[in-house]
Amino acid sequence: MAELTMARFHEVIVVLYAVSLVFYFIDYLNKDTIAHRSAFWLLAVVYVMQSGFLLAHIVETKRFPVLSLFEGIFFFSWLLITLSIILHIVYKVGFAVFFLNVIGFIFMTIHTFAPFQLEQSPVGESLISELLFIHISFAILSYAAFAMSFVFAILYLLVYKVLKKKKWTKQFARFPSLHQSTMGMKAAMYTGIPLLLISLILGTQWATVALEEWTIFDIKIIGSFFLIIVYSLVLFLQKSGKLTANDFAWANVFAFLFVIINFFLGSKLSQFHFWI
Repeated sequence: MAELTMARFHEVIVVLYAVSLVFYFIDYLNKDTIAHRSAFWLLAVVYVMQSGFLLAHIVETKRFPVLSLFEGIFFFSWLLITLSIILHIVYKVGFAVFFLNVIGFIFMTIHTFAPFQLEQSPVGESLISELLFIHISFAILSYAAFAMSFVFAILYLLVYKVLKKKKWTKQFARFPSLHQSTMGMKAAMYTGIPLLLISLILGTQWATVALEEWTIFDIKIIGSFFLIIVYSLVLFLQKSGKLTANDFAWANVFAFLFVIINFFLGSKLSQFHFWI
């Protein structure tokens, strides 16, 4: 009965999240103040409900819920909503909020309707340590940062297309400038790279202490190092002037595809990461 109630609770969150996105889209098309406010307050309700579930889960399990793919997806979605609300309140970048929440909604939907959602991670029943919590949390934080760089890259490409065609719309004034989009991409990457690197270092330390057998050539580890190399290379080429304007934005878009692949496929193929 409790599991059914919780399932309905998540379904309500998904429905409210979807309605919020519809209002954001209406606001995008018509610059509708009422739709914009309705979208934000519905999003705030979703955030409160997600935060309540997150807090209840922490109290029940007496740990931070990031030890399985099911928990990690939910935390990632919650983190994206947190970032979008901060952007909405502090920086007033409406379209970044919309695109960020599209990603968050996709992950929340996966979390709610995926067949593995009620499975418990083997790690959660055995090797639990603060080091492991920090390792996983930092990894998810880095993914959220890379999602931000992806959103600003999409916005950059949209603004660039409008400027090139010189077809102004009433929505154009609400887009960030090319400079703001570029700075958003760079700031997100500057944040995500060290977070992922710290996560890898802590994860390696945890594996050395807690596991009898493990290899640095695990697909998840290789994928994470690959992400650091890709994003670092993109930043280096941009700073050296070899990757400018459109190319920098497209590089961010393609780099984020590797983040998604590493998030799901890397976890599935890993020999000792138990996000299954």
